[in-house]
Amino acid sequence: MELQETEIHFQKKVDEEIKIEPKDWMPDAYRKTLIRQISQHAHSEIVGMLPEANWITRAPTLRRKATLIAKVQDEAGHGLYLYAATETLNITRDELIAQLHSGKAKYSSIFNYPTLSWADMGAIGWLVDGAAIINQVALCRTSYGPYARAMVRICKEESFHQRQGFEILLVLSKGSKEQKAMAQDALNRWWWPSLMMFGPKDDESPHSVQNIKWKIKRFTNDELRQKFVDMCAEQVKVLGLTIPDKDLKWNETTGHYDFGEIDWEEFKNVLAGNGPCNKERLSARVSANENGAWVREAAAAYAEKKMKKEITVQVSDTTVMSKEQMLAK
Repeated sequence: MELQETEIHFQKKVDEEIKIEPKDWMPDAYRKTLIRQISQHAHSEIVGMLPEANWITRAPTLRRKATLIAKVQDEAGHGLYLYAATETLNITRDELIAQLHSGKAKYSSIFNYPTLSWADMGAIGWLVDGAAIINQVALCRTSYGPYARAMVRICKEESFHQRQGFEILLVLSKGSKEQKAMAQDALNRWWWPSLMMFGPKDDESPHSVQNIKWKIKRFTNDELRQKFVDMCAEQVKVLGLTIPDKDLKWNETTGHYDFGEIDWEEFKNVLAGNGPCNKERLSARVSANENGAWVREAAAAYAEKKMKKEITVQVSDTTVMSKEQMLAK
C-alpha cells in the first residue's frame, strides 16, 4: 500500500509539471528508462562527431573548416552534458562507456552511414540536426530536471548546426551543375535514414505510452516524424532540390504531407550492427578510449596529489592556530 501511494504521489508531481530531481523518489522503471534514453542520446552525440570529423581536413575553405571544427566541439560538449545528467541516476561514466563499447547500449542509427562528399556536411546539418531539434525541443520540457536543463543549451546550439547545414546545401544548389548534383545526391542518401531517427512506428514502440504518461516524451515517434516531414517539404523548395519520395504530397484533409513507407528492414539491420559503418564507428570509439587512458590516469593522479596537498595545508594551519591560541593564553 505504501509503495502504491508513493507511485501515486510521483505521478501527481509529473502531472502537475513539477520536475523530478535526482534525490526524489522515482519508480525503478522510470530510472531505467531515463538511463537508457539519456545515455543513448549521449552516445549519439559522441559517435556523431566521427562522420563530420572525417571532413575537417578536407573542408573547401578556412571558414568552412572553422565552423565545422566548432560544430564537432559542440557535439562533444553535448555528450558531456548528457553523460553528467545520466550519472545523477546512480550509474557511473565508466559503466556507460563500457555499455557502448560492448554493444549493449545503442546510439542513433543515422551515424552508421558514411560521409562521401562535402555536401554530406550540409545534409547532416539540415536533416540530421533538424530531426534532432524536432525531437529535442520537446525534451526541454521532459519530466526529469537534469535532462530538461541540459537540453535547453543543446537545442540552442543545434539550431545553429541546422542553419549551417542548410546554408551549405543552399550554396551548392545555387552553384555549378556538378555542385547541385552533389547536393541532390547527399539529400537522396540521407533522407530516409533521417526519417528512421525517430524510431519505429508507434504500434511497434512498446514503451511510448508509458514514457508519455511519465512525460519523459511529449510526442510519439510518428508525430515527431510527421513534424519533420512537414518542415522539410517546405524548406526543400528554397533549395531547389527534390526529396527522394514519389509519394510525398500535400494532403488537404489532414493538413500534413503524406510520405512513402520507410524500409524498416534496413532500420533493424543497422540497429543490429550491420550498417555500412557500425564496426568502424565502434572501433574508433574503443581505440580513442584506450589511447586516452594515460590522460585519465594522469588527471586522476594530479587530482589525488592536489587533494593530499590541500589536506596537509589544512592540518598545518590548524596546528599553527593551536600554538597561537596556547601562547595567547
